[in-house]
Amino acid sequence: MKKTAKTGIIVLLSIIFVLDALGCYAALTFFSAKENVEAKTVVTKNKDFSGDDQTNEQEVNVLLIGTDTRDDDGDGGRSDTLMVAHYDSKTKQPKLISIMRDSFVDIPGYGLGKINSAYAYGGAKLTKKVLNESFDLPINYYAIIDFSQFSDLVDELYPDGVSIDVEKDINLDGIDIYEGEQTLNGESLLQYARFRMDEEGDFGRVRRQQQVMNALANQSKNLIPILKLPKVAGEAVGKLDTNMPTDLIIDLAKDFLTGSVKELETLSVPVEGSWDFNDNTSAGSVIEIDEAANAAAINDFLAE
Repeated sequence: MKKTAKTGIIVLLSIIFVLDALGCYAALTFFSAKENVEAKTVVTKNKDFSGDDQTNEQEVNVLLIGTDTRDDDGDGGRSDTLMVAHYDSKTKQPKLISIMRDSFVDIPGYGLGKINSAYAYGGAKLTKKVLNESFDLPINYYAIIDFSQFSDLVDELYPDGVSIDVEKDINLDGIDIYEGEQTLNGESLLQYARFRMDEEGDFGRVRRQQQVMNALANQSKNLIPILKLPKVAGEAVGKLDTNMPTDLIIDLAKDFLTGSVKELETLSVPVEGSWDFNDNTSAGSVIEIDEAANAAAINDFLAE
């Protein structure tokens, strides 16, 4: 064998060895960090969750729930934020459905109530059932995060902050946020997403939450240095209560971190013209919705 050929083989094998070593390092660091965080977190509420079968291997629906134990009123923890993330790995198209937490729906076993109370009554399992029956919306997996963890997670993944065009001056929980292009840390970004003390109420809050999710998605490719990423990513995943398999999480992260995904598309439910306020119910002030019209809107949105 010629010397140049031998040299080429040695170089190739060396590259493969280095890549394998880096891959092993990344995997070990990820799982070690994940397990270290999980060991400090007790999760029992959603162990009986069973996801719907995927309609195909490329598309996945993930129930996203944000809870706020700081405002725990003894009811078991209602969902403060309710979303469904949809991703098509073939077209690289992410979509996000935000559902108003005061939507008045039938909660199996409990009767009519605000949709955010489903999580308090029966966790992700009952919330999934409501979405199945009210909106004909299949759910494959769930991911739950408490707001006390959200700000830490943002600070870990986006140490330089998140750029966002703040739509108005806001003060919440002693934090001032000013109108215009700002770079927010995790706590400020959380307060911006939570704010609803204006004439728009939850409608404005849902719009800002979608704006925050869009900013996080768009800036995901500018995260921390690549060598630190496995550890931070493992810690981040460890803070979630989720049944998403690790290989799916890694595949999704790879697409977002490489910047290969398309612009996030969003839908707010109930859609325009499909709802009315009702202040005279056993659940207080609610949003009465046309479930058939919203189910159709969701189906059209996901099929586009």
